[in-house]
Amino acid sequence: MRPPRQATTRTRRTARAQPDTAVSLRIKNFAHLAEVDLSFGDLTILVGPQGAGKSLALQWLKIAMDGRQIVEALRDAGHPTDRPDALIDLIFGSGMAKDWHSGSTEIRFDNVSITPSGIARRGTGQEELFFIPAHRSLLISDGWAAPFQKLTADVPVVARLFSQNLYDRFQTKDAGTLFPVERRLKQEIREKIDAAVFHGGTVGIEEDTNHALRLRLVHGEIHLPFMTWTAGQREFTPLLLGLYHLLPRTSKRKIDLVNWVVIEEPEMGLHPQAITAVLLLVLDLIWRGYRVVLSTHSPHVLSLVWLMRQLRTRSAQWKSVCEAFDVKQQPMRAVAETALAKDYRAFLMQFRDDGKVTSVDISTLDPSSDDPRVAGWGGLTSYSARFADAVRDAVNMSTP
Repeated sequence: MRPPRQATTRTRRTARAQPDTAVSLRIKNFAHLAEVDLSFGDLTILVGPQGAGKSLALQWLKIAMDGRQIVEALRDAGHPTDRPDALIDLIFGSGMAKDWHSGSTEIRFDNVSITPSGIARRGTGQEELFFIPAHRSLLISDGWAAPFQKLTADVPVVARLFSQNLYDRFQTKDAGTLFPVERRLKQEIREKIDAAVFHGGTVGIEEDTNHALRLRLVHGEIHLPFMTWTAGQREFTPLLLGLYHLLPRTSKRKIDLVNWVVIEEPEMGLHPQAITAVLLLVLDLIWRGYRVVLSTHSPHVLSLVWLMRQLRTRSAQWKSVCEAFDVKQQPMRAVAETALAKDYRAFLMQFRDDGKVTSVDISTLDPSSDDPRVAGWGGLTSYSARFADAVRDAVNMSTP
């Protein structure tokens, strides 16, 4: 059985060029998503409470870009893809077909309708959007990733594709050492990651006592199996290894064909120092020419949009970006200059009183906005403001 097709430079077809303007996605009446309207900039961040459907929306973005790749991967793994109801279940997980309502469900990408029967015609068959799912650490819980066909239909297809990518990477000739690796990351970013996550350790593939190849974290004479790592190390490592797919060792900035990157909850398990290193990686991806979409529950992640908008409003110089991330200025100048020129957007996915979800553009992140959803950054900072108000009131009441 063939593994699912991955993006390659050897292709007779060329993926759609990366757009210079905003790209739109509209979802109406799918599952609990009543009306979600998103327009994507160079960096777009989705926020919202647990279960608000951020992942569903991002999976539809993947379908819009790479429907053909998805269908071919499922077909190659022995799944039936000719029935629309079965295809929805296979993409989103078993039982999701009932959430497509003929006559009322509507998906539009750049104002072009997408239906289950038309998914196989989306894209070229080569990957244009690389998707890093939220439950990435579960895909390598025993220290080794499973190939696509070994994961059941209960697992969303974006997770199965990502697991295949890790599986392929674990079997490459240079998998003996996966971090640190020179010429894969900029030195400044690599040093930030090491200081925040691995603390001088080396990540690689080793043979265990049962003669099976597995991930190991090595500190001197200590060789730690995957499940003994810290939560942050277990969450960050598959994210980093996934991003390696997008960071060529050659002089090229980006790999051919792939133009978009989705990362769900990049902050999972991480200390704020490590989250900052991830955000620096995000800026590097944007400099390389990728459009990046994040979902998050962290105000620290969303603050990147606020920072860039504030710096642009004040016509700040590129050095301000380097100072904000505490990196050497000259080596990161190109990344910083590019960051200041890009388009940053943020959307809140919110529950209505009837339990359905709609979206709100909160891109300004203006703390003085009359709209509490904007002023409170989609709910991520509202409680900090409440806590501060409570302390202020207590101080005022205790003052003679």
